Amino acid sequence: MKVLMINGSPHAKGNTYTALHEMEKIFTESGVETEILHIGNQAVRGCIACYSCAKNGRCVFDDIVNETAPKFESCDGLVIGSPVYYASANATLIAFLDRLFYSTHFDKTMKVGASVVAARRGGLSATFDELNEFFTIAGMPIASSQYWNSIHGREPGEAQQDAEGLQTMRTLARNMTFLMKSIALGKEAYGLPEKEPFQRTNFVR
Repeated sequence: MKVLMINGSPHAKGNTYTALHEMEKIFTESGVETEILHIGNQAVRGCIACYSCAKNGRCVFDDIVNETAPKFESCDGLVIGSPVYYASANATLIAFLDRLFYSTHFDKTMKVGASVVAARRGGLSATFDELNEFFTIAGMPIASSQYWNSIHGREPGEAQQDAEGLQTMRTLARNMTFLMKSIALGKEAYGLPEKEPFQRTNFVR
């Protein structure tokens, strides 16, 4: 089992990292291989809808997105972590995810997804919902915890004081591990669900 963890915070060891690291400890105890990839401090431009990826199988901008693509393909689970800015995720992270999900054409069905968010006070659930949209459009089951996957803290290290938030992360990691292992067993026994040919309906003709 492999889990790729995306740190979308500009700060490598801030409160978003605290949440991811709390999960990482549980994954390690469970024998799950993890990698935390810090992308929130990089210059990642948004998608320009050039559709080059449809022809070339990779994004036209050769940066961290293309470097991450094979790691995404080989992992069993993806965790996305972000701080909250104006009740939304870090814009760098969203640009990264837009291009990563759109430019990669491998089947993401049944890779398990989880998002975690960190904030001083509010905007957590809106950001949590925003990040989960990437999973649901790709056929990825979402792991749940005992509460929405959020943690509180403003200054680096303050999230260590949020006992409930830390417990939420540990529970999330345990549930995600169980779900990944259950899906792996299900694939062996039953294979993946049948897929119909995709029907695209446009509302302007």
